[in-house]
Amino acid sequence: MEQTLIRGPKLGITIAAMAAALMAILDISIVNVALTDIRASFGTPLDQIAWVSTGYMMANVVIIPLTGWLQRRFGYKKYFTFSIVLFIIASALCGAAWNLPSLVAFRVLQGMGGGAIIPTAQSILFARYPQKEHGMAGALFGLGAVTGPLLGPTIGGYLIDVASWHWIFLINVPIGIFAAFMAYKYIDEPDFVASTAPVDRYGLLLLAVGMGSLQYVLEEGSRDDWFSSNLILGLSMLAIFALVVFVVHQLETDHPIVDLSIFKDTAYTAATGINFLVGMTLFGAAFLFSLYCGAVMHYKALDIGILFLKGCWIQVLIMPFIGKFAGRVDGRYMIAFGMTVLTGSLYMHTQFSAQSDMAALTLPLFVRSVGLAFIFVPLSILALSSLPAKQRGNGAGLFNLTRELGGSIGTAWMSSLLNKGQVRAHSYYAEHVSVFSPATTERIANIKSSNGWRFTDPDQAAMSILNNTINQQALVKAFNNCFWYVTIVFGFGLIFIFFLKKPDKTGVPVHDAH
Repeated sequence: MEQTLIRGPKLGITIAAMAAALMAILDISIVNVALTDIRASFGTPLDQIAWVSTGYMMANVVIIPLTGWLQRRFGYKKYFTFSIVLFIIASALCGAAWNLPSLVAFRVLQGMGGGAIIPTAQSILFARYPQKEHGMAGALFGLGAVTGPLLGPTIGGYLIDVASWHWIFLINVPIGIFAAFMAYKYIDEPDFVASTAPVDRYGLLLLAVGMGSLQYVLEEGSRDDWFSSNLILGLSMLAIFALVVFVVHQLETDHPIVDLSIFKDTAYTAATGINFLVGMTLFGAAFLFSLYCGAVMHYKALDIGILFLKGCWIQVLIMPFIGKFAGRVDGRYMIAFGMTVLTGSLYMHTQFSAQSDMAALTLPLFVRSVGLAFIFVPLSILALSSLPAKQRGNGAGLFNLTRELGGSIGTAWMSSLLNKGQVRAHSYYAEHVSVFSPATTERIANIKSSNGWRFTDPDQAAMSILNNTINQQALVKAFNNCFWYVTIVFGFGLIFIFFLKKPDKTGVPVHDAH
């Protein structure tokens, strides 16, 4: 019987890992629907409320690549349990925050715990399940990863409706206590020996400065008109300098805090490339879709959450089946099928109009969910399963980091592209609307005849209605163009599949992690 790195009841460890991962992933999406209520509660200016998300993500991306080193230093049990407890405390403090600065500070603390939970939960499942069951381990982690974004908007909208925004944080407390108890009780590492390698302080400082600056630029750049802001320009240069020096330092030092040599594995590098595109597509497209439903279709937050629920429930149903058969089917074929389906769903988004009904909005989400289910499980297996056990923690951290960065870059890119696209589309449509055009005069006449009696100045009212129509059409056109860009970029990602390799079914010994 194959020896595994972690011992203990498989069911108890699985429940602990899934509960913690679901809690952390849920928190990322649940906060977005509450920003308006938080802003109203604190009387915060619109340009500052984004710090609630920015602070969390900055801490998140700094901690994620460090998880492999911290796992070797403290062990899965201590590090995972501590991260959950930190997340619980920070969540309670967020729920009790008295102003925006206090909330942002507590969100940074929460991000430090949440950033550690997600890759560590994945590493724990791969360490507890033997090689031949890594398909199921990937599927179980995937359930938490896809269920969080699926339920987040719906649960967030419901809690705000029946209680207040404080409860989107307080709900983490009982879930976290349960997960921490299960982790501490059932995770057993009888052969663990703590790493005694010296701490790479320079690497740690460079990573914190570089990743923190980069995340700030990605989160705030579109709001500050990118490089027209001296702050964004300065932080961009700082991020480039710090990260380049960090990479060089990590490759030369004897005790790197992040082992970048893992990227010598072509298959792992290709898998992380696909994961980056999945993050960019998943978060970028979700960002666009949510804005579209709110700005064009005028749906409320809870309605948007329910729409996501209707379109994405299929993931929860098929993910375990994919995990069960992942070891029997070449994962490259499953990923190719999933990416093709996902590309098709993105194309369906490009066909939206202001008259799209509920079915037209739900179908692309459903198709996208099927595609993601076929990508997520085999991709994590191909990336992590064939790695030596001592590199899996580091590999899981960097693997999750690429998805987070992809999401941040995708969201920032789409936000900037949407704003510029709307201006261009409005200018284009406005050029074709002239009082000398028969079509325009006919349209104005129709508006005046049907609605003019309602206004004291029918001519001005007709022009205002016509301008609103142009604004709406320009907005729809801008959204469709953004979806086209995402579709094309993700479609080109199919090239990465040729660099993947089928994992060795004989497996890699997993008892040599320390």
